[in-house]
Amino acid sequence: MITFTPLSGAARSSTTTPLSYLLQVDDVRILLDCGSPDWSPEPSPFQPESEDVQPESNPWEEYCQALRDIAPTIDLVLLSHGDLAHSGLYPYAYSRWGLKAPAYTTLPVQAMGRIAATEDVEGLRDEEDVGDEPEQKAVENTDGMDMGEPSEPEPPKVKTKGKYVATLIEVQDAFDAINTLRYSQPTHLQGKCQGLTITPFNAGHTLGGTIWKIRSPSSGTIMYAVDINHMRERHLDGTVLMRQAAGGIFEPLTRPDLLITDAERASVTTSRRKDRDAALIDTITATLSSRSSLLLPCDSSTRVLELLVLLDQHWNYSRLRYPICLLSRTGREMLTFVRSMMEWLGGTISKEDVGEEGTGRENRNKRRRDDDGDEDALGAFALRFKHLEFFPNPQALLHTYSSKDPKLILAVPASLSHGPSRSMFSDFAAVPDNVVLLTGRGEEGTLGRALFNKWNDSQRPDDKWDKGKIGSNIMMDGVIKLTMHHKVPLQGAELEEYQQKERAIEEEKARQQAALARERMVLEADEGDSDEDSDSDADEEDEVQQALGGDLMDTGPDGEGGGRRRKGDKGLDGDWGMDGDEGLTKQLLSFDIYIKGNVSKSTSFFKSAGGQTQRFRMFPYVEKKRRVDDYGETIDVGMWLRKGKVLEEEAESEEMKDYKRRTQAEEDAQNAVKEPPSKYVTSEIEVQLACRLLFVDMEGLNDGRAVKTIVPQINPRKMIIVHAPTSATEALIESCGNIRAMTKDIYAPTFGESIQIGQQTNSFSISISDELLASLKMSRFEDNEIGYVRGRVVAHATSTIPTLEPVTVSSLPVDPMDRMETLKHRKLGSRPKASLPHSTMIGELKLTALKARLASIGVQAELIGEGVLICGAGAKRGGASDTTLEESVAVRKLAKGTVELEGNVSEVYYIVRREIYNLHALVAA
Repeated sequence: MITFTPLSGAARSSTTTPLSYLLQVDDVRILLDCGSPDWSPEPSPFQPESEDVQPESNPWEEYCQALRDIAPTIDLVLLSHGDLAHSGLYPYAYSRWGLKAPAYTTLPVQAMGRIAATEDVEGLRDEEDVGDEPEQKAVENTDGMDMGEPSEPEPPKVKTKGKYVATLIEVQDAFDAINTLRYSQPTHLQGKCQGLTITPFNAGHTLGGTIWKIRSPSSGTIMYAVDINHMRERHLDGTVLMRQAAGGIFEPLTRPDLLITDAERASVTTSRRKDRDAALIDTITATLSSRSSLLLPCDSSTRVLELLVLLDQHWNYSRLRYPICLLSRTGREMLTFVRSMMEWLGGTISKEDVGEEGTGRENRNKRRRDDDGDEDALGAFALRFKHLEFFPNPQALLHTYSSKDPKLILAVPASLSHGPSRSMFSDFAAVPDNVVLLTGRGEEGTLGRALFNKWNDSQRPDDKWDKGKIGSNIMMDGVIKLTMHHKVPLQGAELEEYQQKERAIEEEKARQQAALARERMVLEADEGDSDEDSDSDADEEDEVQQALGGDLMDTGPDGEGGGRRRKGDKGLDGDWGMDGDEGLTKQLLSFDIYIKGNVSKSTSFFKSAGGQTQRFRMFPYVEKKRRVDDYGETIDVGMWLRKGKVLEEEAESEEMKDYKRRTQAEEDAQNAVKEPPSKYVTSEIEVQLACRLLFVDMEGLNDGRAVKTIVPQINPRKMIIVHAPTSATEALIESCGNIRAMTKDIYAPTFGESIQIGQQTNSFSISISDELLASLKMSRFEDNEIGYVRGRVVAHATSTIPTLEPVTVSSLPVDPMDRMETLKHRKLGSRPKASLPHSTMIGELKLTALKARLASIGVQAELIGEGVLICGAGAKRGGASDTTLEESVAVRKLAKGTVELEGNVSEVYYIVRREIYNLHALVAA
């Protein structure tokens, strides 16, 4: 039984992002992706104010509430891409909502998702108060940092700001907990997910992008493929789904029982890649040559790589000297991760680019890399980007380059809803001849989508972005209003008020600590009184013993009671054990250079007068130990010490390493420079538009032609469409409906709608008896052995599990009337009638596999389409003779697993039939 529920990114929806779906296979609940929306939506600034309708609640509240409710019940999490739309909300759900289920993805998706979430979190928290959970906010608000408008009392389950933004530590912890896999690496899950097998495959579009294949013993094969790209790019290979060499779909991904795919671009025709690259490069070159600048909004981790590779190649080829500026806090870290994952890259980045053509070339490249000082470029010569410069904020960029210097600025995020890209746009758009170059449409309700809509509406009907043409840039004019968020230091009265609150808090903490100290002192005083009572009892006992027997005391050398010693205590070599004037007594003792103690009382060389062995003065003697063992080997103590250290490090558990890492992070946070007190300020500015605007599609996704070609070739038994507007959903359903061999079970659930596929099955445990197991005839199919079983279920008193035993003739009940009827109709001397056993063939015939097997034995075969394979037709039998087999045989695949073999009775016919049988498991009843 399969149940599918879209939490966000459903079909027939105006908002197709973020992506998050609940897939339940039997009793296992799987979360497919966990994307985050854009937390700063706004109405389009190009619409009149009368048309702006303020929503009653945030658009993401339903999605976040649904994810919060089901998060503790999730058993498995699968992430497909490392951008915010697919994995942005996972850190918050992991840390705050109890999404602790095992999560799987590829190594690049883990790294890119971490970078994207870090960039988003830092950008939002540096501009506005995103708030925290209510139970935490009651404690955290006591620091007096929020100097904005006072918040009204709200119910305990409602957040103040309604934005679910994690902290940096939560982002690190969440992505550290993800398990990483390699492509085509099947993983057999354990625990509640036991029986499921997950396998990632290359999806294209992003570095490490994944198509998930889920194999269930009861529900078959499920394939989750969203946001794929079959085209080869500069830094990535196309999806493994399309094999150009094989001329079709990758064999392990064909004919799944259920395909979950998106259709966002099913009604879009993308222009040719050559035209898009030319338009992008020509616009950049022309703008920089005219001493103007370009602003290119981009994401922080995934698609920006393709742009950087393209720009770097053009800069090197054209020998341009203009700077490429990347406005991102995590840009340098992102490139460091990418350089360490060269095996995941593809496209035009080859070994020649890395510098492995020959010894001389390699050495020259190595010297060049050493001169550049790039520590990580040893294996990534192609990704060193010597024209690229990194800037954490717009202020750092303006400090290095003047606003009049021509430059190309890549700023995050691509939606222009916050961060450096929005700040740069507010100053950039008012300069004539500057160009804002969009490479993506952006999310609904953002400034990026509003700019795209304005550009698209200004194009001719034949030049719109979904018609396969490259549009022209437009001149923007008019005035728009933008809401800007800033974080500014406190000054004047606000700073004094903040400092007074801080002092009050410190005084309150000091009073609490003083109260705790007083309570601790009272408790210690109580314990000390009991100890003094016991000490006074001991002193009284000593006084009584002293009064009764004076022999318990011993006087010092000067005749005074300089020290006290119990009777029976013996000093070490005549030394005194002192309780009192220790310093005075030490002056009276005799010390030697080599030995300590009184050595002047000896009367004999061998023993003293008191019967105790004495020590005498002697020169020191150091015994020279042997440096070799009994076998003549030199003992290397340092080696054992080093080995012990290595063993200790290996024995250190992962929990201890995680604890040390957190401790180090806390120490770094404490040692960091304390941020001055600040407040969040919101202002509304007017931007005079005078720049040019151009859109070039560089999202790297399949268009409608590719989707309508690939999906029928996958030929799933059932299909679910997600992540698509209404028009695209209907276009894909109509296209699949026109194909006769395509399935008709196509679902397009809306938000919150549950789709149930299959029927509920009940499983029971049963044991097979030894007699029945010995009589079974097993046939091998793939990795399994299959046999036909006929028996009788017997329940024994000694076992709770019923047993399947063989059926005997004597054990079957026989009706006497049936027996008489049988004897009456039986002829004299004839045997009783017995039903012939029927056979079952298990497996799925693949015509490509049959064609390969026939070719190996010398029978020619050709596919003529519509599931028909023609065999024979003058083929030669390998190794037998040169006689031709003139007969032809047609093999057809019909619906519901039926195979039809048509042809004359000939040698070819029997050869083809035999090979078809060999591709199946024959189970006889």
